[in-house]
Parts: sequence; structure tokens; C-alpha cells
Amino acid sequence: MKKKWFILRTMAGFEQTAKENLEAKIKSTGSSRFFGRILVPEETILDATAKSVKRYVVSLNAKITVKSGTDVEKGDLLAEEPAIHVRHSGTITNIRNYRKVVVETIDRKYSKTYFLPEGSKLETGIKIGARIKQGMPLTKDFEYLCELDGKIVENERVKRVEIQREDGEIDVYHIPLEVFDSQRVSKGKKVKNGELLAEGRKIQSDTNGRVEIVDLGTRKEIRIAKTHKRRLFPGYIFVEMMMNDETWQFARTVPNIIDFVSSGGQPLELKAKEARAILRLAGLETYEEKVRPVKVEFGFRVGDVVKITSGPFEDFAGVVKEIDPEKQELRVAVTIFGRETPVTVKTSEVEKIQ
Repeated sequence: MKKKWFILRTMAGFEQTAKENLEAKIKSTGSSRFFGRILVPEETILDATAKSVKRYVVSLNAKITVKSGTDVEKGDLLAEEPAIHVRHSGTITNIRNYRKVVVETIDRKYSKTYFLPEGSKLETGIKIGARIKQGMPLTKDFEYLCELDGKIVENERVKRVEIQREDGEIDVYHIPLEVFDSQRVSKGKKVKNGELLAEGRKIQSDTNGRVEIVDLGTRKEIRIAKTHKRRLFPGYIFVEMMMNDETWQFARTVPNIIDFVSSGGQPLELKAKEARAILRLAGLETYEEKVRPVKVEFGFRVGDVVKITSGPFEDFAGVVKEIDPEKQELRVAVTIFGRETPVTVKTSEVEKIQ
């Protein structure tokens, strides 16, 4: 008997728990030959408001390990700064605590980097994102003044390491505190050209979200817009199974599952195109994104009936509920297993039904 797709109603908010309960029962009873995939389709909601976007500043030489448009999870590696090596052989003569403060003009065309001794103490308000004016003090002793109008985009603790070369000149290195190794770098130690002073600093995401990489000329900024998951079909899970009296009773008696979605007293089997849409939404079936090579004229109105020509809901028809002219996107209500479901599509992915 071939497995087919059916829908189970669950307790509200317990879709994932119901899925896990069903999977556990299948495993414990050795019933896997009767059941296939169990899905709780979700969509990713992007919060791109300024307050929700996390920004990471990296140098132009940093190795970026993510791409714009991809999703990352908390702890994922975003970029790695180059390791710091000795430029000329010599002796380490001084190690001091400093602050690296970068001020950038509002138009982002120019920036200025300041290395400030910790002993001078930063002036109150020298924080990332703070506005600052030319001539304002950066330290409480007034030894360091800002040289341009703008805002502070970096403020990190570093170790200033001075190495006296064999010809008497002094080379200066600023090592981020998080990669400074006192066993590798110590006062009086002799070092050779090319010797490693510090490993490259690794930048990891501290939130889940979607990546945008912006080149700002003198540096790059990795922006992570927070995302969260939203159930596409609250109160339902989808199960691939062989349907008979035994499996019907088996599935509907699992904790947090109410019953099968039925029609005329019989469990409702998903149509082929409905099952295909669910698999695509779950990322289990790929599809070709069809992009028209010509410019799309925006001629849609709320209430228009359209046919979706590509994406997970290809071949579905629906009614336009919302329009976003700036993004050239439509919010279209399609019907799947008798239930209205809103989906977002590009105008290039739909056509009007006359």
C-alpha cells in the first residue's frame, strides 16, 4: 500500500509536541513501515526594524564566512579577522591597555580611528551609536579630541604592543583583548619576523537572523536582522502514512492530537499539488524560481484573482489581499485543504486570471 498525505488536528500551540509524540509512538511500537514524514510547516518572519538589527563591524581584510540573504543561528561564525604577525624581528618593550574607538561621518564616507590609553579614561557617553561633534573630548583628561562630526561605530578593548626593532625603530601592534595571549606576548621577549603574535579574531552571531553584508568603503558591516518562525497552519500537522483502520486509530490517539481532518466521515487525503506545496514549504522538495526577463508593470489591485506561476504554491489560484508596490510583492490568499492561507509572492511570480 502506498503512503499518502493526511492532516491531523492538534491542540492549539502544541503542533511540535504532537509531532514529537507521534514520532515517539511510531518508534517505540516499530510502526515505521506504515508512516513516512511528519511535518509542521513554518515560515520565517523577518524583523528588519532598526532596533532588531545586530551589527558587526569587520575590516576589509576579514574573511567573511556568510552570504547576504542566508540565515544564521546564534553561535554561527560570521567572519574571521586576519592573524597578527611580527613585521620585523625585535624585542617586546611595552604592553599597555588601550581602547580602539572609531568615529564615522553620518554619510559614511569618512572615518577616523583613535587608540586611547585606558589610563586616560573614556569620556562619559563614548558608546557605539552615540553622536559626537568635532572638538569634543574622547577622554576625561582632554588629551584626545574628536576631529570630525559623526557617530561612534566601534569601541573595543585592545592591547598596545610595542616591539623595538634591531635598527632601533618601534613597531606598534593593537591586539584585540579577546585574542591576546600573555604566554605568546610578554615584555622582554624576543620575536622574529613573521612570528605569530595573535590568532585572528572570530566574530560569531549572538542571535538568529538573516544576513546582510554592506561594504562601507573603509570597512564592512555584517547585519543580522532577527527572525522568528511562525506556523503556517496553526493547529495542524501533516503526516505521510498508509491509511487503514489500525493506523487511523493509532495516530488519532496520540497525546495532543485531536483527530484527522475529515470529509464525509473519512480522513481527508491531500491532493498532489497540496502535498507538493507542503513539501516545498518544509524544504524537502526543491523548485525552480521562474523570473521573467522583462520589467514587471505593477497593475494589481486588492481583490484581483491571480494564479501563482512559481514557488511552493505554483499552480494555486488566490485572491490578492495586500499589495507592497515598493517591494513589488503581493499577499495572496490561497486555499489548501479547504483552509484559506495567506502567502507572500513577487509580482513576477503571479499572473492575473481574466
